[in-house]
Amino acid sequence: MDGIVETIVGFIRDNSDWALWIAMIFAAAETTAFLSILIPSTAILFGVGALVATGGLDFTPIWIGASIGAMLGSFFSFWLGWRFGPRALEMPPMRDHRALIHRGTDAFARWGTLAVLIGHFFGPLRAVVFVLAGVSRLSVWKFAPVNILGCIAWAWATPKSGEIGGNVLGYLWNLVTGG
Repeated sequence: MDGIVETIVGFIRDNSDWALWIAMIFAAAETTAFLSILIPSTAILFGVGALVATGGLDFTPIWIGASIGAMLGSFFSFWLGWRFGPRALEMPPMRDHRALIHRGTDAFARWGTLAVLIGHFFGPLRAVVFVLAGVSRLSVWKFAPVNILGCIAWAWATPKSGEIGGNVLGYLWNLVTGG
């Protein structure tokens, strides 16, 4: 998996004009039910953040693209849950991850609508929380504001944490090497 992440981050570095679109695609995959289980998008966005720390990329297009992509994926997942109801949880690969479904159900029971916001920041919940919001028939008017806030915050925090990590490593490297 590390090799895939490195290859994709290298591709983004070499094609920085496309960074917004690439971030949008990976964020959409990360927040789309089924795909989020299969694609290491969070690791890719952390790596992209580290590229920002080196000056190889600008942060703003990454943030905008990731925000839009997260909205596309999470609203699509919500629609899947709304449209197909509990059957959406029986589709592969969701049916193979009963523990995730159980965690998501528990999160909704415990936190209600805030589970949508929390789900953006916890990988295991992110795979199911948006579908579960639709399955549970959460009103789109309750889902949308919390989800949009979560999308924007997650899209900022994920690459920003990679950027901060890259800055810390760069500082430590310069401290050790005297550079």
